[in-house]
Amino acid sequence: MPTENETFDQKSIRYILGVNQKMVKLTRDCVGLANARGGIIYVGFEDQADAPPLGQKVGATQVTDIQRRLPQLTVNVAVVVTKQTHSNGAEYIRIDVARCDQSVASTSDGRYFIRIADETKPLLPDQISRLMVDRSAFSWELAVMAGGAADAAKKATTLAALRASDRVKVTVKSKTDSELLEHYNLTAKGKLTNLGVMWIGDARSRAALSNAPVIQAIKFDEHGKKTRKWTWDDYTLNPVELIDAAWREIPEWQETYELPDGLLRTLVPHYAEAVVRELLVNALAHRPYNTGGAIFINLYSDRLEVHNPGLLPVGITPQNILHETEARNVHLVRVMHDLKLMEREGSGFDMMYKALLSTGRRVPVVVEGNDRVLVTIYKKIIRPEIIEFMKKVEKDFQPSSREILVLGTLAQHESMSARDLAGALELGGIERLNDWLGKLREWGLVTATGKTKGVRYQVEASVLRKVGFKGQTSLKRVEVYRVRELILEDLKIHERSSRPEIHARIGAEIPEHKVRQALKALAVEGSVLSEGQLRWRRYVLVKKR
Repeated sequence: MPTENETFDQKSIRYILGVNQKMVKLTRDCVGLANARGGIIYVGFEDQADAPPLGQKVGATQVTDIQRRLPQLTVNVAVVVTKQTHSNGAEYIRIDVARCDQSVASTSDGRYFIRIADETKPLLPDQISRLMVDRSAFSWELAVMAGGAADAAKKATTLAALRASDRVKVTVKSKTDSELLEHYNLTAKGKLTNLGVMWIGDARSRAALSNAPVIQAIKFDEHGKKTRKWTWDDYTLNPVELIDAAWREIPEWQETYELPDGLLRTLVPHYAEAVVRELLVNALAHRPYNTGGAIFINLYSDRLEVHNPGLLPVGITPQNILHETEARNVHLVRVMHDLKLMEREGSGFDMMYKALLSTGRRVPVVVEGNDRVLVTIYKKIIRPEIIEFMKKVEKDFQPSSREILVLGTLAQHESMSARDLAGALELGGIERLNDWLGKLREWGLVTATGKTKGVRYQVEASVLRKVGFKGQTSLKRVEVYRVRELILEDLKIHERSSRPEIHARIGAEIPEHKVRQALKALAVEGSVLSEGQLRWRRYVLVKKR
């Protein structure tokens, strides 16, 4: 039984029985799926259950009622409703909802919804207009170009690459050339589609495309002045050739840092090839091709910016881009995936996060503007020692992608509250942290202190020593009893002090909650007296007789 996600949902049989309002809720779910990717709803499964209740029966009239009522309660929603029998003998209802490709689905009373992850959410007015743009973008791929001509060399190279790919099924590879092109929607009835022109068309046909991909790269000096420019705008290159050209012809990609590694030196590139290529693949794969504008690569002294025309798909935001996926150009994405230009959909940002955190850098910063999306990668290595640390951990423990992201984030910050860690990982709440921590605590790589909302996570100090971590000594992980001793020593010198004054003197990097906790404990045991209230409160050492 699949888990609930953006294309699958399951509901109790009570969801459709009795009051008409229950059917209204089902209607919203169908509209949400139609506006996303389409999907399946199983009616007859309790929440989180792997099977319908034993002995459950579905009446024939229930199936026909749903099949009849859903089209009456929706606009642009196509469903197929069938009765199914589970292996345990219980019956349930399966509703297949088709994706609404050409328009936007709604309820019959004019309300719009979309499926995001495992929830159905209402669409706001501005999101509806964006969804309409995405729908026309989807149909753009399959539109046939009158008079479009193929480039023989590009056609032969693409066909050979598809047949050589281990991601393409043997039955697909065995198709004839014309059948294979039709299979990937590069042609339709022997004529090139817009997708086909982009991929295997000649330069003249590609130039005739509306908004064919164009890349411009500009280098800026430390004062923000343009010093060099590269442009690929003659329409001679298909997507894979554009990516190769951008990587090959910009010499700045080859610049590296030289870091000590024992008696040797290790060269670390300013920008890893995998990260640069993934940025360009994402820009080409996910932009709306019914919107004009070039892809811009801006190289500054401290960062790399990629500007991509168009906005993020509905349901994807800079805050959830690490976890949510929504393909705008599904056929282009399939070609790129099968040609091994990209991993499975939605894994690109995972890979970039891992690559950057493993080399001691900040994670990508995504900003959505009025007409484009900006992704920034920073060149600076925040903590060079993290590189060797992450290398050794990956070799010794083989952590999962999620565990690498958590560990890399904690290694940069040393100590983080549960809320801050969940925010850095874009989890939306601390409830999902345990899943992401995986076996890190079991392996002894990460420890936790505190309870509930006060939990703080840090990389275990003994592990850092074991792998030869030579970072600067920090007070972020200092125990509370040591903070108490620091406070007592401070108050011996500075007789009446406020908490912020004490905190600044004993170590500003010590978490504030530990200073508060230590002061409270000292006051309770009578070692320290507090005078005044709130901002005027001062602490005085109790002198022992």
